[in-house]
Amino acid sequence: MHGEVGRVIQQYAARRNLHATDVQALAAILDAPEPMTPGRLRAVLGLTSGAVTACIDRLERAGQVRRVREDADRRVVHLHYAADARAAARTHFRPLADALRRAGADFDADELTVALRFLTALNDALAQVSGEPAGR
Repeated sequence: MHGEVGRVIQQYAARRNLHATDVQALAAILDAPEPMTPGRLRAVLGLTSGAVTACIDRLERAGQVRRVREDADRRVVHLHYAADARAAARTHFRPLADALRRAGADFDADELTVALRFLTALNDALAQVSGEPAGR
């Protein structure tokens, strides 16, 4: 599953001359429960301030996002999807959403609840993996 989703993400990145990190940033901006700031994006992606600035610069040049200063405090910058970029992303990724619906259609609510519980537990467990070899 990870490989197939990654393939679709890589296609999207290649078609728009973006890095994989740029697509991760776009997903974080889209999924954020509140307007995304460069600082929050840095935390989500685990990048340095300079790397996040470079990423946002690339996305802005590519017409994917726009920086908007907050009215109340002009020092605060929010990152927003450009309207046509959002539409392009929806078009490109719609087949993934459709595939998810098709795959889930053959399962009843109880089966989906168990699958979701497993995937949530797996995601939580994987989040704890440090990438360091055991015993270090």
